[in-house]
Amino acid sequence: MRTVRSLGRSHAWELREAESPEWGRVFVKTDATSGSAAVFAAEAAGLRWLGEAGAVGVAEVLEVTGERLVVSWVEAGVASARTAEGFGRGLARLHAAGAEGFGAPWAGFIARIPMDNRPVGAWAEFYAVRRLAPFVRAARDAGRLSARDAGVLDRVAERLPAVAGPAEPPARIHGDLWSGNVMWVADGAVLVDPAAHGGHRETDLAMLALFGLPRLGAVLAAYQEETPLADGWRERVPLHQLHPLLVHVCLYGGSYRDSLLDAAARVLAL
Repeated sequence: MRTVRSLGRSHAWELREAESPEWGRVFVKTDATSGSAAVFAAEAAGLRWLGEAGAVGVAEVLEVTGERLVVSWVEAGVASARTAEGFGRGLARLHAAGAEGFGAPWAGFIARIPMDNRPVGAWAEFYAVRRLAPFVRAARDAGRLSARDAGVLDRVAERLPAVAGPAEPPARIHGDLWSGNVMWVADGAVLVDPAAHGGHRETDLAMLALFGLPRLGAVLAAYQEETPLADGWRERVPLHQLHPLLVHVCLYGGSYRDSLLDAAARVLAL
């Protein structure tokens, strides 16, 4: 496999564009230490699971080993009204494809951080136990959240059943759907680098808003036409942004602390 160009590094991984005799142009993520075998396996499982829905473009897994993950190359363009509408409808259909429960049958990761995907209860319990509590604990242990900060998040977790909104079945979600993981193509978008699991569909939409997806309004309008969201979903956006903000506190430190605590305050005010 011949390297065409280096795409830099992300966490522990080297990223590159390559040319393969078998697959043509590909994207390669490597870790020569083999320390990312579980991460690559989780990413591959998530991509395949999302792709099985046939609802929206998903990068194709071509090879996964202990040292590298190879997926199809996506030549990304720019968002247009047409592609935004196509993506919004496709994302709604992806979510509607559903999951067996909240969680996944594979060990999860988000970036380089392990993420427990074992099912537990309804969504509010799953979010509190599997998504908030472990990351609050990790951030506090690392000195990136104070005991008082952690107490605020604990109060949010206690209130989850009251603020989570109407019960919904498990959705098939990407799980790390920030704008950098949405590659715009001619008829919509192709998704890459998931932390896929059965979750709440509002989580993906809140993540799109967190770091500013282009033409988000058009995406949401098309999504709503395809599968309307429950009343109050806009007010619940900060709730669903708590986990990605916690991840960023764990990865990058205090620069995300204020945003996290602001989101928590808005949840407690619901």
